[in-house]
Amino acid sequence: MELNYKIIYSNRKTIGIIVERDRSVVVRAPLGSDPQKIQNLVERKKFWIFQKQNHVQKYNSVELRKEFVNGESVLYLGRNYRLQIEKSDRDDIKLVGKFIINHSSGSDIQNVFKNWFINKAKEKITPRIKYHARNIGVKYDKILIMDMKYRWGSCTPNNNLCINWRLIKAPMTVIDYVIVHELAHLLELNHTPKFWNIVRAQTPDYERAKQWLKEHGEILESEF
Repeated sequence: MELNYKIIYSNRKTIGIIVERDRSVVVRAPLGSDPQKIQNLVERKKFWIFQKQNHVQKYNSVELRKEFVNGESVLYLGRNYRLQIEKSDRDDIKLVGKFIINHSSGSDIQNVFKNWFINKAKEKITPRIKYHARNIGVKYDKILIMDMKYRWGSCTPNNNLCINWRLIKAPMTVIDYVIVHELAHLLELNHTPKFWNIVRAQTPDYERAKQWLKEHGEILESEF
């Protein structure tokens, strides 16, 4: 069976293969890597790739878009809050036991909500990254709150820490787990016992966080 994959070249030193949660395959390779060498590695890893693609946490992309109407609910920090939408001459969102959305006639409620989530992600996730980085004893360059398709977080070769803004919908314990997971990679590249010991020391409940993402991750990514 032919295996399709995407190659991303960067300043990294080794070739790595990632199976995203939508079952797509990404090969990360050093600049100037021989395409045949990459192909040979993919062939050798084909059985491992197929196993990963059929893992229970992998799923096909689906559309579960919100309509943003009165009475609908939206997830934020692990809780569902009802929407109350009001016509206004400005765009504004308040959270007071429910989301009260002031909505001007010419605006898109979805974009208003997305911008609110991104700002909240920067406000609440950035301090947690700084806190865990101090505890672990690692340094990073920049914190980037991004729109990341099928990934919760990543560390770039330049030690930038990238976090998916959609994580702001998850409980803070889950956010902490993803942050620690990525920071631990600054000390240990692979998922070795040493890596998981670092994660466990900072987030003892990390298994529950992983389970929460397994059960709710698709909703976080695809509701809007």
